Amino acid sequence: METTDFMPSEAVIAGIRKDIEDYEARRASAYRQVRWRVPVFIGLAVVFMVLVAWLFNKVADPYEQWFSTPHVFLYFGSFVAALLLYFQAVKPATRLQQSFRETLLPMIFGFIQDIRYQHGVRPNSFDRLPRETVGPFNRQSFDDVFSGRYEGFAFELYEAELREGTGKGSSTAFRGVIVAFETITPFPGTLVATRRANVVVGFFRGMFASRMEELSSGVSELDAAYEFRTDNVEAARPLVSGRLAQALKWLGETWPDDPARVALDGSDGFLLLPQPKDFFELPDISVPLDYQTHVAPMIADMGAMLATAALVRKIGAKDGEAS
Repeated sequence: METTDFMPSEAVIAGIRKDIEDYEARRASAYRQVRWRVPVFIGLAVVFMVLVAWLFNKVADPYEQWFSTPHVFLYFGSFVAALLLYFQAVKPATRLQQSFRETLLPMIFGFIQDIRYQHGVRPNSFDRLPRETVGPFNRQSFDDVFSGRYEGFAFELYEAELREGTGKGSSTAFRGVIVAFETITPFPGTLVATRRANVVVGFFRGMFASRMEELSSGVSELDAAYEFRTDNVEAARPLVSGRLAQALKWLGETWPDDPARVALDGSDGFLLLPQPKDFFELPDISVPLDYQTHVAPMIADMGAMLATAALVRKIGAKDGEAS
């Protein structure tokens, strides 16, 4: 797969560049606002705090001036107020960035049919994701969500973070990109390939996935990195030792940091790409937006992920269907 395979036409690129020019004018204006709003808003909070603290000194014990209990509450309240004022001061920039994303992102992904973009919503396909693929979690959050059609198949692609526990004791079950798609041939059951867990996590996963049986691919490096689980051993065995093993070996070369995960459940297929990187983030409002630096890499990343999903969805297809 070459990056140029996913680049939009010259006409589309020209339109994107024109939109970037319009955004740049608004970005510069918003940034100028932020530069004076932040010091003014925070400065007012500091002046108010100092004035009230001085008034407290009038009635405070001489040995407690600036450090009496009312002073402490004042300092804490002023800190909270300063944070709120800061977010209020940068709101024009935040609002501009998000509105521009909603306009620009569907345009730059012009190679996707029926492209639709949402932010922070729960994806429709998420509830169909086999939980054995990620293990237990009790908190989830979503960032950018895309849906459309690529090479004739419908998909939903979204950034997700799934966590188990609360506070400092919480752990990350998954963080990265999930691509949900239609399989060419439905798998008669559920089949998941997920990274091999340590003994403790594996024990709880085994309890969580008690209805699933573990298989071996016969490829030592894959069996060391992956657990293959299914509720239909007969249908899964030729895939685990065949096309699924081949796809995972290829994914290991293209996605080396953390093993990619795959799940098949009936006509639903899922490709999970662990990655802390935010693929579709625009630069800070203080940074001028550049097509080659900021936009072209987004297009290449999106195209590569969808092309990978297009290969993975062929795992269960017959020879004639997979061509």
